Amino acid sequence: MCGIAGFFSSTPVAHGVADAMLEALRRRGPDSQHQVAWGKDFDRLHADTDTAHHALLHTRLAIIDPRPVGDQPMANDSGDIWICYNGEVYDWADHARELEERGIQFRTRTDTEFILRAYEAWGMDCLTRLRGMFAFAILDLRQKKLWLARDRMGLKPLVYVQRGDSFAFGSTVRAVLPFLPKPDRRFSAAAIDAYLAHRYIPAPLTVVDGVERLENGHLLCYDLESHRLEKRAYWTPAPQAADWLTTLDDAVAMRTVADRPLGVFLSGGIDSAVIASRLSAQGRRDLHTFTAAFPGSSFDESAEAAEVAATLGLPNHSIPIPTSIAADFSRIVADLDEPFADPSSFPTWYLARATTQTVKVVLGGDGGDEVFAGYKRYAKHLRSRWRRNISLPFLPLASEITGKGWSKWTAEIKMSWLEAYSLRFSGFTPGQRRYLQPDRALNQLVYWRLPESLAGNALHTLIEVDRLNYLPEYILRKADLTTMAHGLELRAPLLDHRWYEALLALPDAERFTQPAKLLLAAACPQLAALNIFTRKKRGFNPPLTEWLRRDLAERLTGLGDRLASVTHEQVNARAADSLVDRYLHGDDSLAEKVLQLLILEESLQQLAAIPDY
Repeated sequence: MCGIAGFFSSTPVAHGVADAMLEALRRRGPDSQHQVAWGKDFDRLHADTDTAHHALLHTRLAIIDPRPVGDQPMANDSGDIWICYNGEVYDWADHARELEERGIQFRTRTDTEFILRAYEAWGMDCLTRLRGMFAFAILDLRQKKLWLARDRMGLKPLVYVQRGDSFAFGSTVRAVLPFLPKPDRRFSAAAIDAYLAHRYIPAPLTVVDGVERLENGHLLCYDLESHRLEKRAYWTPAPQAADWLTTLDDAVAMRTVADRPLGVFLSGGIDSAVIASRLSAQGRRDLHTFTAAFPGSSFDESAEAAEVAATLGLPNHSIPIPTSIAADFSRIVADLDEPFADPSSFPTWYLARATTQTVKVVLGGDGGDEVFAGYKRYAKHLRSRWRRNISLPFLPLASEITGKGWSKWTAEIKMSWLEAYSLRFSGFTPGQRRYLQPDRALNQLVYWRLPESLAGNALHTLIEVDRLNYLPEYILRKADLTTMAHGLELRAPLLDHRWYEALLALPDAERFTQPAKLLLAAACPQLAALNIFTRKKRGFNPPLTEWLRRDLAERLTGLGDRLASVTHEQVNARAADSLVDRYLHGDDSLAEKVLQLLILEESLQQLAAIPDY
């Protein structure tokens, strides 16, 4: 796990740019930081005083073969192919032996070198041999091309920007910004509206105009001579018949390979408990488990998690989440990179901070609800599937604070059935967005990537919408940013792409049950005995009202004016303050929306303050 970045420019790049980009990634890779630079014609630069035109930058969290020989950027033997890589791929030993039979000698035990050697042998077809999570850049000086790739499910982030004949990329928006002069750092009005709509900014948008996020399962090629960009999807999930339990156990086992201490995130829910159960069944009772605790609140699942751990014979650490977040609010918002308003990011950040004091790798249960349709919103939205693409786009849209009743129905019927799925877990409704942005035409109600049609099973279509949007850009972005902020690697066996394809091959009656995930009960008898599979589902939610009314109360004063200023009046000051006032006078339904506005203001202020170089 690491941070990656790079730039390629026809003009010299200021000395401070590379150092600032590296510094933005330091928390992702605390073990070592390196950069390799070239002149205009890709002559290698070795002196810090030389002015670079091109560079690759890397910060390393060393998990496999932590020796310096495994540091990056890493080159092939002839020095004309380089890799900058963030992630972890598994089950590559057989492919490596195939390369060794061709006479290729490996210098390290790293998956980094395997990807580099695989590219030498197979080009970008090497992607078919990669099982795991990754975002990487391969610089091929023979072909004068830069390749960027993001893993199939989107566990690892990757953003990029092209300005004329210059190009830059990075793990985060903040790692790319130092490359851009201040005039080129305009906030995207569409991205701000998308954030209000979804609580995050869906790919390919980012909050900075022109900086794009590479979609999951996509490959990008930048031609260093013509400056052309070409992007394509390299993977679309397809059913692959396989024994699902064997595939799951393989996915879990291969993710325990590490040269650093390893543990498990364990909540009171099904998904993480299944991971822990399969590890225990494989004899891995040495692994410590870590649970977020909210003592004295209805959100606390630490007792249930401790019961699971004790039943499975695994040590458990209960991590109390602080009752005050005021001192850490700005740091957490910074670690979320750009505006991002999942309330559970805060307890996850604290859980990761404590966990990394004991281990450097954790397995988690991310993805279970998406692959097994575990969210209530699926069933709720399926009730209206009869209307398909029937919509009434000409209906007027109210401007309001609450978004209830007739106006909420009006917003839904203005959309197609698939677009209206966004309202099941949106941030601000279309009417609330119009209220907050009275001078902006609300031409786009949804910013998701949508499947081309509803052909086939409607539930499968909703799950596909989540695979393209909510899963990579909300669930997995939160997981990556909150853990990597503390140099902690999170692995997600339930999002192994072979396991995912094996589930696609199952009959719906086996995969989708009521209650959800009963397929797994037979494989986890100890959990079934604890009634985990029939227990009412609880979200991973913090004591939000307490935080807003106490810790963050001072930030609410003058919030409207600050938002209007930093968004260049896109968000109306009076409207924002009116929403906050309504919340403070008892409308608790607005709590998450108030937090969303607080995060937006703090994040944009931070991004605007990043120095120019």
